[in-house]
Amino acid sequence: MSPPRRPAAAWKTAGVPTPPLPLAPDGSSVIVPAYREEQRVAATVRAARALPHVDLVVVVDDGSDDGTAAAAAAAGAEVVRSPVNAGKAAAMERGADRVAELERRAGVSARPLMFLDADLEDTAAQAAPLLLPVRTGQADMTVARLPEQPGGGRGFVVRLARAGVGEATGWEPAQPLSGQRALTREAFDAARPLARGWGVEVGLSIDLMRLGFRVQEVEVELRHRVTGGDWRAQVHRGRQFWGVWRALRRRGVGPRLPLPR
Repeated sequence: MSPPRRPAAAWKTAGVPTPPLPLAPDGSSVIVPAYREEQRVAATVRAARALPHVDLVVVVDDGSDDGTAAAAAAAGAEVVRSPVNAGKAAAMERGADRVAELERRAGVSARPLMFLDADLEDTAAQAAPLLLPVRTGQADMTVARLPEQPGGGRGFVVRLARAGVGEATGWEPAQPLSGQRALTREAFDAARPLARGWGVEVGLSIDLMRLGFRVQEVEVELRHRVTGGDWRAQVHRGRQFWGVWRALRRRGVGPRLPLPR
């Protein structure tokens, strides 16, 4: 999933308009932001659709120039497409809006949402523990604590994010950058507009906790593609660092460096 913020996109549903879905009042929806994930998204969708209580999977194709949308639709997802790369926050918001549209048409509302990365593939089938505390009222948002992912970086962005969330809220999550989350519709709507760029997860945690929502980490056996250690990975981590730093500084915490405009 690519983080840059671009001008507002003309989001469109893929294919013919979706008929009213048989959504259960006590069901849940999964939203999958995706960018150039043609090879992985279908397996992720199939695994997500098999999760208990999940009866809707929405893939938001954020300006991909490959077969991401077609692969997701073939696997059974409702697909929303953007002609340009609008960024993860915009994709998350558009996915939630599409879920709300479909829920209204089905006569249901206020169901839990779960966000999963498109590259989880078959491991997305292990995401049920993430949704359970939200469905049962034990938490307003859960954040996945994944097992160690081989081939990752040295963790300097994670340390920045963890310290910033701790400074802002008093809680230091083990994996503050985890994009695998479940939350109530009330919590998601309260957090909008989401922080842009790579700060979306940090901003979401800080904003909700400051508003009094209950957030907890949950151990989940999910695995995704890691960035690696080549020069492209280092550029990626540099951008991620500045994105997280901007989100922290705009919330009054984090290292006090000049804030770029």
